[in-house]
Amino acid sequence: MTAVRKGADFFLFQLMLLLCAIWGSQQVAIKLAAEDIAPMLQVALRSGIAAVLVGILLLWQRGWRGWLGSTWLAGMLAGVLFALEFFFIALGLRYTSASHMAVFLYTAPIFSALGLHLMLPSERLRRLQWLGIALCFGGVVMAFGVGGEWSEIDTDILLGDALGLCAGMAWGATTVVVRGSRLSEAPAGLTLFYQLTVAFVLLLGYALAMVDLGQVRWTPLAIGSVLLQGVVVSFFTYLAWFWLLRRYLASNMAVFSFMTPLFGVTFGVLVLDEPLTLNFIIGAALVLAGIMLVSSERWLKRRLAGLRGQ
Repeated sequence: MTAVRKGADFFLFQLMLLLCAIWGSQQVAIKLAAEDIAPMLQVALRSGIAAVLVGILLLWQRGWRGWLGSTWLAGMLAGVLFALEFFFIALGLRYTSASHMAVFLYTAPIFSALGLHLMLPSERLRRLQWLGIALCFGGVVMAFGVGGEWSEIDTDILLGDALGLCAGMAWGATTVVVRGSRLSEAPAGLTLFYQLTVAFVLLLGYALAMVDLGQVRWTPLAIGSVLLQGVVVSFFTYLAWFWLLRRYLASNMAVFSFMTPLFGVTFGVLVLDEPLTLNFIIGAALVLAGIMLVSSERWLKRRLAGLRGQ
């Protein structure tokens, strides 16, 4: 029997506000501690810490072992894509700001919607969603600074922004793999464990090969950044998200999740003193509007229908 999920209430708003604020702080934390510990090593260690915690939780729970045989291949692929997402984030933060990364990373729903449109008949995009995709890509072009003088465009920032967009693509592709395979029915903890474990192995291997470990300084800031990402973000907040998905309508949660890049931009400006150009502000607004149309099209239609009926 399918559980009845509730609509949005004040408790959901409060918890989503907290979750979005934590998620929005990720890129800022990585950037803030970058001088003490390389971003690539940070994202590797965060995955390892969270994988251990999720593994302990799985050992305590039951019901996931029977899914191993039918999900391991899709799980490995999802893990590789998850690793790519954080590889692009870590590399991109060397060139662009945390504010920019927060916006470009959250283009992921656009890419997952396009992938699911091609794969699953039940996920065909509707007209309002196509409008959202057009708005989003128009916003990306605007945020990249296209249309201005080339001499005024910082090519390093442009590269970092492109890597942020690649991270969004990888995240979107991960969603497509999960949604289009047996992982969509498997326990959420098992899916998360696949992603974290594979990402830890791949990212740590790359970090050990490329990062000078002699220059790593285990300052309180470095330790705090890794623990924030590994324990709080990758473990507690993801579990809280899955817990909410079992109790509330996903479309309502999707609307609240758009606060995340807003928090990311705000923290980047307040904590790191990052500048914002007019092009980026307009582009980011278009991106967020487009994502909302794509992810919450049905919710928006219901709200509009309700308003007309009053």
